[in-house]
Amino acid sequence: MREWVVDKVKNQVSLLTDYVANGSFASLAENVTYHNSENYAYLIRLTDYNNGFEGDFVYVDEHSYNFLAKSKLFGDEIIISNVGAYAGTTFLAPKLDKPMTLGPNAIMLNFQSGNKFYYYWFRSPLGKHALDGIISGSAQPKFNKTSFKELEIPVPPLPEQKAIASVLSSLDDKIDLLHRQNKILEAMAETLFRQWFIEEANEDWEEVTLADVCTRITDGSHSSPASVEDGYPMASVKDMYDWGINQSTCRKISKEDYEVLVQADCKALQGDILIAKDGSYLKHVFLMEESLDVVLLSSIAMLRPNGQYHPMLLTLFLKLDSTHELMQNIVTGAVIPRIVLKDFRKFPIQLPPKDLQDKAVKIVKPIFEKCWENNRQIQTLENLRDTLLPKLMSGEVRVQYQTEEVA
Repeated sequence: MREWVVDKVKNQVSLLTDYVANGSFASLAENVTYHNSENYAYLIRLTDYNNGFEGDFVYVDEHSYNFLAKSKLFGDEIIISNVGAYAGTTFLAPKLDKPMTLGPNAIMLNFQSGNKFYYYWFRSPLGKHALDGIISGSAQPKFNKTSFKELEIPVPPLPEQKAIASVLSSLDDKIDLLHRQNKILEAMAETLFRQWFIEEANEDWEEVTLADVCTRITDGSHSSPASVEDGYPMASVKDMYDWGINQSTCRKISKEDYEVLVQADCKALQGDILIAKDGSYLKHVFLMEESLDVVLLSSIAMLRPNGQYHPMLLTLFLKLDSTHELMQNIVTGAVIPRIVLKDFRKFPIQLPPKDLQDKAVKIVKPIFEKCWENNRQIQTLENLRDTLLPKLMSGEVRVQYQTEEVA
């Protein structure tokens, strides 16, 4: 198999642009209007990627969209954040139900040979290292298009690029399918809970507080130990998803610091309910299937139910949109909303009778178990992908491919 040649980004792209390519700051301010309610086109931002492209969008009107002609998105373009704490974050443009245009603080590019291989390359340790090399500034990290164009990248033969991308895409497709299956199952469980315990709730049910049905309501560590190369995972909100913690994205701390935090009860146990406390509060709420060797930062809250309210049902209650709305009164902070724990503990809930809880659990327990099973498969596939990614992108592991014949 041939060795890979190396070339500069500028020689391999067919398009490299950004938001400010459309005009001066003055002309952008004059011609582009943002809307928080639905309008002609989506303004695609890093925030939308972090939200899974599932809501809280910013829109632009048709005039703005046409003015931003140089940064229109059609789907599958590579987008790389180039300003801020998460500069270097790489994702593919989604395919949504409206026109799309690129937001500020990111670059967008298309490669002549297709985007999938280079999407994975920029997400690999090699690609991240290359991007880190052009990021400057401590208060506001950033890189510019000029520096990016000069980056050197590998250029495998096109059939090999396609073969590598196919291997990694197939894993991502399976992961995405399992996530979508979990969302469907979760919606079924929430519908049942809403019907039995909200719509058909009895006024005679005892009103209690969250503190009454939990032995412990707290959050993770308020101190942040130093990171180490090889250690124990420490999770924050960014490492949460709908059914668990992504340990591969957690930063690592030393064994000594880990043991101190375990003693401080910052480790979640089987049966605990974890919720996103800071940022997009209640965005993620899940029940721990098993204890993990992971400690938590203060952006994650931890509830330890005492048995009066079944943990599965309490989890479903906390996931409801209606619960999210009711809890707005116990959230503080305009820039980074945070749940205030002392108010959270006092949050009132109706306590359903034990026999009704037992009937509901018989139905929702298989749903939780299937979601947990899917979650284990997701973890296995993600670990496989993350193990293969650096090896494939460095050429350490080569993929068999057929040379395309020229007609």
